[in-house]
Amino acid sequence: MSPGYILAGVLVGVLVGLTGVGGGSLMTPLLVFLFNFNPVVAVGTDLLFAALTKSVGVAVHHRAHGSVNWKVAGRLSLGSIPASLVTLYVLSLYENLGKDLSRPITMVLGVALLLTAGALCIKQRVRDWGRRLPRGVVRLIGEKRKITTIAIGAFLGALVTLSSVGAGALGTVAILLLYPGLPAVGVVGTDLAYAIPLTSVAGLGHLLLGNVNWGLLGALLIGSVPGIWAGSLVSARIPERVLRPIVATVLAAVALKCLAS
Repeated sequence: MSPGYILAGVLVGVLVGLTGVGGGSLMTPLLVFLFNFNPVVAVGTDLLFAALTKSVGVAVHHRAHGSVNWKVAGRLSLGSIPASLVTLYVLSLYENLGKDLSRPITMVLGVALLLTAGALCIKQRVRDWGRRLPRGVVRLIGEKRKITTIAIGAFLGALVTLSSVGAGALGTVAILLLYPGLPAVGVVGTDLAYAIPLTSVAGLGHLLLGNVNWGLLGALLIGSVPGIWAGSLVSARIPERVLRPIVATVLAAVALKCLAS
Protein backbone atom coordinates (compact mmCIF):
# COMPACT_ATOMS: atom_id res chain seq x y z
CA MET A 1 0.00 0.00 0.00
CA SER A 2 2.15 2.84 -1.36
CA PRO A 3 1.94 6.27 0.29
CA GLY A 4 1.72 7.63 -3.25
CA TYR A 5 -1.61 5.87 -3.77
CA ILE A 6 -2.96 7.29 -0.51
CA LEU A 7 -1.81 10.75 -1.58
CA ALA A 8 -3.60 10.26 -4.91
CA GLY A 9 -6.76 9.39 -2.97
CA VAL A 10 -6.39 12.58 -0.93
CA LEU A 11 -5.84 14.70 -4.05
CA VAL A 12 -8.81 13.30 -5.93
CA GLY A 13 -10.95 13.44 -2.79
CA VAL A 14 -10.18 17.14 -2.36
CA LEU A 15 -11.05 17.86 -5.99
CA VAL A 16 -14.27 15.86 -5.74
CA GLY A 17 -15.18 17.75 -2.58
CA LEU A 18 -14.42 21.07 -4.29
CA THR A 19 -16.10 20.48 -7.64
CA GLY A 20 -18.43 17.49 -7.28
CA VAL A 21 -16.82 15.91 -10.36
CA GLY A 22 -16.80 12.12 -10.20
CA GLY A 23 -13.58 10.50 -9.05
CA GLY A 24 -13.29 8.44 -12.24
CA SER A 25 -12.65 11.50 -14.37
CA LEU A 26 -9.66 12.33 -12.20
CA MET A 27 -8.53 9.05 -10.69
CA THR A 28 -8.31 6.76 -13.71
CA PRO A 29 -6.00 9.04 -15.75
CA LEU A 30 -3.88 9.55 -12.65
CA LEU A 31 -3.45 5.81 -12.18
CA VAL A 32 -2.66 5.24 -15.85
CA PHE A 33 -0.25 8.09 -16.56
CA LEU A 34 1.34 8.79 -13.16
CA PHE A 35 1.48 5.30 -11.63
CA ASN A 36 1.64 3.33 -14.91
CA PHE A 37 -1.20 0.96 -14.11
CA ASN A 38 -2.69 -1.08 -16.91
CA PRO A 39 -5.74 0.92 -18.07
CA VAL A 40 -8.04 -2.08 -17.57
CA VAL A 41 -6.90 -2.51 -13.94
CA ALA A 42 -7.18 1.25 -13.34
CA VAL A 43 -10.76 1.23 -14.62
CA GLY A 44 -11.80 -1.86 -12.66
CA THR A 45 -10.31 -0.62 -9.39
CA ASP A 46 -11.73 2.85 -9.80
CA LEU A 47 -15.23 1.49 -10.46
CA LEU A 48 -15.31 -0.29 -7.09
CA PHE A 49 -13.80 2.81 -5.49
CA ALA A 50 -16.61 4.90 -7.00
CA ALA A 51 -19.32 2.45 -5.89
CA LEU A 52 -18.16 2.65 -2.27
CA THR A 53 -17.70 6.42 -2.13
CA LYS A 54 -20.94 7.22 -3.96
CA SER A 55 -22.87 4.99 -1.54
CA VAL A 56 -21.93 7.37 1.27
CA GLY A 57 -23.02 10.34 -0.81
CA VAL A 58 -26.44 8.97 -1.71
CA ALA A 59 -27.12 7.97 1.91
CA VAL A 60 -26.52 11.57 2.94
CA HIS A 61 -28.72 12.96 0.16
CA HIS A 62 -31.58 10.57 0.84
CA ARG A 63 -31.60 10.85 4.62
CA ALA A 64 -30.74 14.52 5.02
CA HIS A 65 -32.47 16.01 1.99
CA GLY A 66 -34.86 13.38 0.62
CA SER A 67 -33.52 14.54 -2.71
CA VAL A 68 -33.36 11.30 -4.71
CA ASN A 69 -35.93 10.91 -7.49
CA TRP A 70 -36.09 7.13 -7.51
CA LYS A 71 -38.25 6.98 -10.65
CA VAL A 72 -35.62 8.79 -12.71
CA ALA A 73 -32.80 6.81 -11.13
CA GLY A 74 -34.69 3.60 -11.94
CA ARG A 75 -35.12 4.55 -15.59
CA LEU A 76 -31.42 5.30 -15.95
CA SER A 77 -30.57 2.00 -14.25
CA LEU A 78 -32.96 0.16 -16.55
CA GLY A 79 -30.72 1.16 -19.42
CA SER A 80 -27.32 1.26 -17.75
CA ILE A 81 -27.24 -2.12 -15.97
CA PRO A 82 -28.01 -4.32 -19.02
CA ALA A 83 -25.59 -2.24 -21.11
CA SER A 84 -22.89 -2.70 -18.48
CA LEU A 85 -23.45 -6.48 -18.40
CA VAL A 86 -23.26 -6.72 -22.20
CA THR A 87 -20.06 -4.63 -22.20
CA LEU A 88 -18.50 -6.85 -19.53
CA TYR A 89 -19.39 -9.92 -21.58
CA VAL A 90 -17.69 -8.45 -24.65
CA LEU A 91 -14.61 -7.59 -22.57
CA SER A 92 -14.46 -11.15 -21.26
CA LEU A 93 -14.57 -12.51 -24.82
CA TYR A 94 -11.67 -10.31 -25.85
CA GLU A 95 -9.65 -11.20 -22.75
CA ASN A 96 -10.26 -14.92 -23.33
CA LEU A 97 -8.85 -14.45 -26.83
CA GLY A 98 -5.72 -12.92 -25.30
CA LYS A 99 -6.38 -9.48 -26.77
CA ASP A 100 -4.60 -6.51 -25.22
CA LEU A 101 -7.33 -4.02 -24.31
CA SER A 102 -5.01 -1.25 -23.09
CA ARG A 103 -5.21 0.83 -26.26
CA PRO A 104 -8.99 0.55 -26.81
CA ILE A 105 -9.67 1.36 -23.15
CA THR A 106 -7.34 4.37 -23.30
CA MET A 107 -9.11 5.64 -26.42
CA VAL A 108 -12.55 5.30 -24.81
CA LEU A 109 -11.18 7.02 -21.71
CA GLY A 110 -10.04 9.94 -23.86
CA VAL A 111 -13.46 10.29 -25.49
CA ALA A 112 -15.20 10.05 -22.11
CA LEU A 113 -12.95 12.75 -20.64
CA LEU A 114 -13.63 15.09 -23.57
CA LEU A 115 -17.37 14.59 -23.11
CA THR A 116 -17.03 15.20 -19.38
CA ALA A 117 -15.02 18.39 -19.94
CA GLY A 118 -17.71 19.62 -22.31
CA ALA A 119 -20.46 18.71 -19.85
CA LEU A 120 -18.75 20.75 -17.13
CA CYS A 121 -18.61 23.78 -19.42
CA ILE A 122 -22.29 23.69 -20.41
CA LYS A 123 -23.85 22.44 -17.17
CA GLN A 124 -24.97 25.83 -15.88
CA ARG A 125 -26.22 26.89 -19.31
CA VAL A 126 -28.27 23.70 -19.58
CA ARG A 127 -29.80 24.39 -16.17
CA ASP A 128 -30.70 27.97 -17.15
CA TRP A 129 -32.04 26.86 -20.54
CA GLY A 130 -34.23 24.20 -18.93
CA ARG A 131 -35.79 26.76 -16.62
CA ARG A 132 -36.81 28.95 -19.57
CA LEU A 133 -38.45 26.24 -21.66
CA PRO A 134 -42.06 26.92 -22.71
CA ARG A 135 -44.65 24.63 -21.14
CA GLY A 136 -45.48 23.08 -24.51
CA VAL A 137 -41.86 22.02 -25.02
CA VAL A 138 -41.71 20.61 -21.51
CA ARG A 139 -44.82 18.51 -22.22
CA LEU A 140 -43.31 17.28 -25.50
CA ILE A 141 -40.11 16.25 -23.72
CA GLY A 142 -42.21 14.54 -21.06
CA GLU A 143 -43.91 12.33 -23.63
CA LYS A 144 -40.63 10.92 -24.90
CA ARG A 145 -38.34 11.16 -21.94
CA LYS A 146 -38.95 7.72 -20.42
CA ILE A 147 -37.54 5.94 -23.47
CA THR A 148 -34.88 8.63 -23.92
CA THR A 149 -33.80 8.29 -20.29
CA ILE A 150 -33.41 4.52 -20.67
CA ALA A 151 -31.43 4.99 -23.91
CA ILE A 152 -29.11 7.54 -22.29
CA GLY A 153 -28.69 5.17 -19.35
CA ALA A 154 -27.60 2.43 -21.78
CA PHE A 155 -25.03 4.73 -23.37
CA LEU A 156 -23.66 5.75 -19.97
CA GLY A 157 -23.62 2.13 -18.82
CA ALA A 158 -21.33 1.07 -21.65
CA LEU A 159 -19.15 4.17 -21.36
CA VAL A 160 -18.69 3.91 -17.60
CA THR A 161 -17.92 0.17 -17.76
CA LEU A 162 -15.19 0.80 -20.32
CA SER A 163 -13.68 3.95 -18.83
CA SER A 164 -15.11 4.46 -15.28
CA VAL A 165 -15.90 8.02 -16.50
CA GLY A 166 -19.25 9.62 -17.24
CA ALA A 167 -21.64 8.71 -14.43
CA GLY A 168 -21.16 12.09 -12.75
CA ALA A 169 -20.93 15.05 -15.12
CA LEU A 170 -22.62 13.41 -18.12
CA GLY A 171 -25.38 11.89 -16.01
CA THR A 172 -26.05 15.24 -14.38
CA VAL A 173 -26.36 17.05 -17.72
CA ALA A 174 -28.68 14.32 -19.04
CA ILE A 175 -30.95 14.68 -16.00
CA LEU A 176 -30.95 18.46 -16.35
CA LEU A 177 -31.96 18.21 -20.01
CA LEU A 178 -34.73 15.66 -19.51
CA TYR A 179 -36.05 16.77 -16.11
CA PRO A 180 -35.63 20.56 -15.93
CA GLY A 181 -38.14 20.75 -13.08
CA LEU A 182 -35.88 18.89 -10.64
CA PRO A 183 -34.18 21.10 -8.04
CA ALA A 184 -30.37 21.22 -8.05
CA VAL A 185 -30.06 19.00 -4.98
CA GLY A 186 -32.45 16.51 -6.58
CA VAL A 187 -30.30 16.31 -9.71
CA VAL A 188 -27.19 15.53 -7.66
CA GLY A 189 -28.94 13.00 -5.42
CA THR A 190 -30.60 11.22 -8.37
CA ASP A 191 -27.33 11.07 -10.31
CA LEU A 192 -25.60 9.49 -7.32
CA ALA A 193 -28.45 7.00 -6.82
CA TYR A 194 -28.32 5.56 -10.34
CA ALA A 195 -24.51 5.58 -10.39
CA ILE A 196 -24.24 3.23 -7.40
CA PRO A 197 -25.78 0.10 -9.01
CA LEU A 198 -23.99 0.90 -12.28
CA THR A 199 -20.52 1.24 -10.76
CA SER A 200 -21.19 -1.73 -8.45
CA VAL A 201 -22.16 -4.05 -11.32
CA ALA A 202 -19.35 -2.81 -13.53
CA GLY A 203 -16.82 -2.99 -10.68
CA LEU A 204 -17.83 -6.50 -9.65
CA GLY A 205 -17.69 -7.57 -13.28
CA HIS A 206 -14.15 -6.27 -13.57
CA LEU A 207 -13.34 -8.01 -10.29
CA LEU A 208 -14.45 -11.35 -11.77
CA LEU A 209 -12.28 -10.62 -14.79
CA GLY A 210 -9.29 -10.06 -12.49
CA ASN A 211 -9.06 -6.33 -13.14
CA VAL A 212 -9.09 -5.03 -9.54
CA ASN A 213 -6.02 -4.25 -7.40
CA TRP A 214 -7.13 -4.61 -3.76
CA GLY A 215 -4.09 -2.89 -2.24
CA LEU A 216 -4.61 0.09 -4.51
CA LEU A 217 -8.33 0.20 -3.70
CA GLY A 218 -7.65 0.24 0.04
CA ALA A 219 -5.08 3.02 -0.29
CA LEU A 220 -7.42 5.16 -2.39
CA LEU A 221 -10.22 4.78 0.14
CA ILE A 222 -7.91 5.71 3.04
CA GLY A 223 -6.86 8.88 1.26
CA SER A 224 -10.17 9.90 -0.30
CA VAL A 225 -12.28 10.10 2.87
CA PRO A 226 -10.32 12.94 4.54
CA GLY A 227 -9.76 14.47 1.09
CA ILE A 228 -13.46 14.75 0.30
CA TRP A 229 -14.12 16.14 3.79
CA ALA A 230 -11.41 18.80 3.41
CA GLY A 231 -12.49 19.73 -0.12
CA SER A 232 -16.10 20.09 0.97
CA LEU A 233 -15.12 22.47 3.74
CA VAL A 234 -13.12 24.70 1.41
CA SER A 235 -15.55 24.56 -1.51
CA ALA A 236 -17.84 27.25 -0.12
CA ARG A 237 -14.95 29.73 -0.20
CA ILE A 238 -14.02 29.13 -3.85
CA PRO A 239 -16.54 30.16 -6.55
CA GLU A 240 -17.75 27.27 -8.71
CA ARG A 241 -17.39 29.43 -11.83
CA VAL A 242 -13.63 29.53 -11.13
CA LEU A 243 -13.16 25.84 -10.38
CA ARG A 244 -15.14 24.21 -13.17
CA PRO A 245 -13.30 25.79 -16.12
CA ILE A 246 -9.98 24.82 -14.55
CA VAL A 247 -11.05 21.20 -14.05
CA ALA A 248 -12.58 21.08 -17.55
CA THR A 249 -9.31 22.33 -19.06
CA VAL A 250 -7.29 19.72 -17.16
CA LEU A 251 -9.66 16.94 -18.25
CA ALA A 252 -9.52 18.08 -21.88
CA ALA A 253 -5.71 18.08 -21.79
CA VAL A 254 -5.61 14.58 -20.31
CA ALA A 255 -8.17 13.44 -22.89
CA LEU A 256 -5.92 14.60 -25.72
CA LYS A 257 -3.01 12.72 -24.14
CA CYS A 258 -5.15 9.56 -23.99
CA LEU A 259 -6.13 9.88 -27.64
CA ALA A 260 -2.57 10.61 -28.75
CA SER A 261 -0.80 7.93 -26.69
